Amino acid sequence: MSKLTAKKVTGVALITVLLIVSLAAVLATQMTARLQLQMQRTNNVTLNQQAYWYAMGAEAFAKRILINVFEDEKDVTHLEQIWAQGETSYPVDFGQITGEIFDMQACFNLNALRPDDNAIPAGTRRRPIEEAFQKLIMSLNVEGVSQFDAEYMTDALVDWLDQNSAIASAGGAEDNDYSAKEFPYLPANYYLASITELRLIEHFTVPVINKLKEYACVIPNNNLHKININTIRSDQPELLEAFLGIPLADAENALASREGAGFKTRDEFFNLPDISKNTKITNDQKEQFDVVSHYFKLKSIASFNDSYFALSTLMKVESNNNISVVSRTIGRE
Repeated sequence: MSKLTAKKVTGVALITVLLIVSLAAVLATQMTARLQLQMQRTNNVTLNQQAYWYAMGAEAFAKRILINVFEDEKDVTHLEQIWAQGETSYPVDFGQITGEIFDMQACFNLNALRPDDNAIPAGTRRRPIEEAFQKLIMSLNVEGVSQFDAEYMTDALVDWLDQNSAIASAGGAEDNDYSAKEFPYLPANYYLASITELRLIEHFTVPVINKLKEYACVIPNNNLHKININTIRSDQPELLEAFLGIPLADAENALASREGAGFKTRDEFFNLPDISKNTKITNDQKEQFDVVSHYFKLKSIASFNDSYFALSTLMKVESNNNISVVSRTIGRE
């Protein structure tokens, strides 16, 4: 073999070796990068899992608080009990747990608008609860919302909740209305799962929904309509105004006269001068209110290192003082 040929062979071999080394370096770099990504992913899952268990610990703690409260005062729920102390934070190893318990009967349950199997036929007079809900919408004083709009919102919500596909009244909406949209869907014809579901319902607007969140709530799969007069916030007299049909000033005065421990009985509230002078209040209207609550929501946020976990837990206090979980929602509401 000549010297020239030998040099050519040596050059090709060198290039081949360099290519192999380069390829090996690229593969090693990619493998290292993927390994680091997998390690980081595993670490994130571990941190998030720990934050999750911190949130579940907050839920267990809230259950114990409610059990203790109902063991002491099972017939009355008020804002001086320990569950109502507001947002509370607890330091834990490498993180923090923040939680707050809300009374889900200190607001109007929108599912209470769902008609039963023997619902009033279309075209007849609206039910009192529907008229009260219209008054509540009007009392929100949302710009541009008229009595006509309030009626249409109520009709559409009732149609969304009822079990049939028949339009209840002029403002109602059923399958044909929703399926004709640019992005079609069908009404639930069932209970609301969340108040944010209102954004799917005809006639409701974002300003109305945002304002309504301060006065209304959703208890899933339940049409319970019992508002606790002990836990209504003092800045929510509109609830009394709408559902009792009394002047706003009387409702404000009644809530202002409420002591921290609230009323022991419903009659004690309705015997207040500002309430009893409204002689047109019916027994059915009185039945909408109570002094004890059984549904509560815990909103908790747990942090562990740089990981966060938000959990909302809806709980029910059973007759035997056990606490059952109705639903859990992951993420901020």
